[in-house]
Amino acid sequence: MDRFRAMAAFVAVADEEGFAAAGRALRLSAPSVTRLVSELEETLGARLFHRTTRSVRLTDAGGRYLEDCRRILTDLEEADAHAGGRHGQPEGWVSVTGSALFGRLALTPILFRLMDRYPALSVSTLFVDRLVHMMDEGIDVAVRIADLPDSTLVASRVGSVRRVLCAAPSYLEEQGTLASVADLDQHQLIDFSQSGSGSQWGLVSDGKTVTHRPDTRLRVNTADAAIAAAVAGRGVTCVLSYQVAAEVAEGTLQIVLPEAEGAPLPVHVVHKEAGQTSARVRAVVDHLVEELRVSSWLEH
Repeated sequence: MDRFRAMAAFVAVADEEGFAAAGRALRLSAPSVTRLVSELEETLGARLFHRTTRSVRLTDAGGRYLEDCRRILTDLEEADAHAGGRHGQPEGWVSVTGSALFGRLALTPILFRLMDRYPALSVSTLFVDRLVHMMDEGIDVAVRIADLPDSTLVASRVGSVRRVLCAAPSYLEEQGTLASVADLDQHQLIDFSQSGSGSQWGLVSDGKTVTHRPDTRLRVNTADAAIAAAVAGRGVTCVLSYQVAAEVAEGTLQIVLPEAEGAPLPVHVVHKEAGQTSARVRAVVDHLVEELRVSSWLEH
């Protein structure tokens, strides 16, 4: 058995969530991939996948083995690059995740410049408004807008964003301005909640942090929709500063109650610990940190 080939097949099945899809990715037949994984399981004396007719999912042993395989295959690729004299130029695929709107507004232009800088580098993005589990989903680099929990991941702070209240000038002219957090109860509110169950706005009132649950007739699950509703004059919404920077600059939205803003949210570039980081991932991390630390989308 070619151990490295079998490990690559195992990683592909985990990433593609199926033997047929892994075969297409590797340009092998599904039976060939199945045979490689079965031989690997026999050698290890452990099952790596739970298989049914409809799904393939990792066992506990498979989940632990997956990260080791990723690291070993990365080390092998790095060794090949060293031997071939290609180490100075990052090459291959790197996956990057971030929130949907931040990805579109801030990260995509940066990644375009990264690809121009390193022509042999390829980038795969996952821009979604949910927490992406980097290890489970095979993600190399993440940009997180939040306080980070303790973990084995390495984080580099690049700035912060504010959580702001905003509304269209036409709405404020018709409904009146806001003088305090208590005034929110007298206004139409647009709730942005990814879960659909309602959000909590962390605000400051009389020097104290308070949680305001918006009493709303309109709840949306994307920041884009909340911003569009606010621009249309449907009420006051609570979003992040970078998300409405263009609308505020154009005058289609106006920040209200700036004194009620809570503590800024930190922004970090996150990746796996140093021993598991390839040269291409390091190049992406360094480029993102360099550009985001001077980005106009963030507070510095």
